[in-house]
Amino acid sequence: MGEPEYESVVLVKQEVFVYKIPPRQSNRSYRAADWNLLDPIWTGRLRMVAKGRSLCVKLEDKSNGTLFANCPIESYPGVAIEAVSDSSRYFVLRIQDGNGRTAFIGLGFGDRSDSFDLNVALQDHFKWVKNEEKIEKEKVEPKQQLDLGFKEGETIKINMKITKKDGSEASSRLTGKKTGAGGLLPPPPGGNKISPPQAGSPSHQQLPASSSATAATAGGQTEWGEFTSAGVQSTTADAAAATPSKTNANWVQF
Repeated sequence: MGEPEYESVVLVKQEVFVYKIPPRQSNRSYRAADWNLLDPIWTGRLRMVAKGRSLCVKLEDKSNGTLFANCPIESYPGVAIEAVSDSSRYFVLRIQDGNGRTAFIGLGFGDRSDSFDLNVALQDHFKWVKNEEKIEKEKVEPKQQLDLGFKEGETIKINMKITKKDGSEASSRLTGKKTGAGGLLPPPPGGNKISPPQAGSPSHQQLPASSSATAATAGGQTEWGEFTSAGVQSTTADAAAATPSKTNANWVQF
């Protein structure tokens, strides 16, 4: 046994006007200009009541609440309530008595905001009904599971980009100028350059023969010792030949 349904008041307007309308001609829409708007047949209160998914508009007396007309609404827009074509403040209602007999009457509001509230209340109710029907349908018919697996012969391609620490993207190929001969890399930018020694600088001068001989003697333990001593003897002989003796110096001078 289901839970009992309770009535809830959706909208209340304290003053509405009811008009007698002429029969509808063919499929032409209703026009409020065809009614006698200055002479309504009834004035009272409007209450819109919802009970579960059903909705109805009740026209009642403002003082004692006596029911004047009842308008069940199955859908909106629909036959039960229809807006006229020449104004936003007037509607046509299909009222129904307890025996199932129906009739059409005109309904009007003094302010456009009241008719706007009626439209919003109708739309909200039937939107809720539609969502409830969708939820119940999903309970009976579960959602179809999506097949996300690969089909036979299906492949996937992924493009990957490697980002360096500085935010630039690395390339798969090395770019830049070719290196110098011998495969040496060029010097780093901004590095200190070493200038070649000048011709007159102390580091460019040759050491005396004696100094060279001493250095050669100190390094005699290396495998270059024999070549160094030979060079020293040759240098000493050349120096002796270039220097005249004291004996010859006496008769050379005049």
